[in-house]
Amino acid sequence: MIHSLRFRLLVAFTLVILVVVGAIYLFVSQTTQVEVRRHVERSEQARFERVAFELYHYYRERGGWEGIQPYVEQWGSLYGRRIILTDSCGIVVADSQGELLGQQYHPSTPGMRFPPPWEGDSVGTFYISPESSAVFPSPWSLSQAIGHFLLWGALLAATVALVITYFLSRRISAPVKALTLAARQLGRGDLSQRVQSKDKGELGELAQAFNAMAENLKRNEQLQRNMIADTAHELRTPLSNLKGYLEAIRDGVVRPDPDTIRSLDEEANLLSRLVDDLQELSLAEAHELKLNCQAGDIKKLVNQAIAVRQNQAATKGVLVSAKMPKRLPQVNIDSRRISQVLLNLIDNAITHTLRGGIITIAARQLDSWVEISVEDTGEGIPAEDLPNVFERFYRVDKSRTRATGGTGLGLVIAKSLVEAHHGTIVVESELGKGSRFSFTIPVSE
Repeated sequence: MIHSLRFRLLVAFTLVILVVVGAIYLFVSQTTQVEVRRHVERSEQARFERVAFELYHYYRERGGWEGIQPYVEQWGSLYGRRIILTDSCGIVVADSQGELLGQQYHPSTPGMRFPPPWEGDSVGTFYISPESSAVFPSPWSLSQAIGHFLLWGALLAATVALVITYFLSRRISAPVKALTLAARQLGRGDLSQRVQSKDKGELGELAQAFNAMAENLKRNEQLQRNMIADTAHELRTPLSNLKGYLEAIRDGVVRPDPDTIRSLDEEANLLSRLVDDLQELSLAEAHELKLNCQAGDIKKLVNQAIAVRQNQAATKGVLVSAKMPKRLPQVNIDSRRISQVLLNLIDNAITHTLRGGIITIAARQLDSWVEISVEDTGEGIPAEDLPNVFERFYRVDKSRTRATGGTGLGLVIAKSLVEAHHGTIVVESELGKGSRFSFTIPVSE
């Protein structure tokens, strides 16, 4: 429970509320005390000056302090203070409490002399006691009152926040729980698990990423199964042929003449080529393919590849030509590997181009890259098959006939070799009009 997302959200919201309210309380408390103290001081000063003015005005009109006692008592009652008035000799001439009349006064607090020294001789001094009545609340009591309001407000806010957090945490944790359950099922091998989420935020993106991962895992598992089945099929055919020939020779049905030996050699070569392709593909996908990159002439490699496949193309009645600019920069490549890419692409084009078709190999510079393309006028590739042409053993023609080409690994190996050079390979095709495979290789520095 304490490790659940809901509990953590509740604790987090509670701590945030407590911290915020505590900070507000401290700030308001300190500010209130300071402002109330200033207000009281200003009020006291104003009263002090008002009483001084009235006393001085009384003295000037009457010429003495006779009859001042009732006024002092009235002011003391009005302001809630004890007011004491002494003459110039320090004798009390008025006391709002009537206790010190006629006595020598020994003040414990400073009083106000009037008139001020710079206006003439003193005619008296009055004192206002510092003791406060209940006219104004003390800064501390006012701060406590505000603190109580803040406390009740904080409790109410915390209650509302916790209720909101409870429902919000349920909404947040629900898709997380669904993802957790789906991930557990996925880990047990159920690749059909998907998460439904209408959230458009981070949780929605997480659900989409999970679904994409599950889809890719399912697809990869299917491809792995297909690879095992296709590998078994590709190995079975030549092995069956070899076994049949050998049994026929052993039984004396077939004589080991040159034609029989040539057929056996072709099947053995096919097996060897398939094993080599699988080994090379596994090295490329494990990023263990070693390249010997140096500056090379791509035009020379293209011409050599055309020359190697010229007889094969001529036998099928397909024209292979090169379309090269006069000047191309040197490229940084492993010449043997890029030749293999070119041969694989030309083989693929010849296989899928009908008699009388044309295959054009072109090159052009794109900034720090050189793009080589192999374009044919063949049968083209259906749009639904385009995303899969670089998958292992994938054939557009599902019939598995050898007339439609090799082991089904040529394009996969070509893609791996190009990517090992940090380049990219893409395909564009239109059904019935032909295909264009193009790849990029880096220009030599």
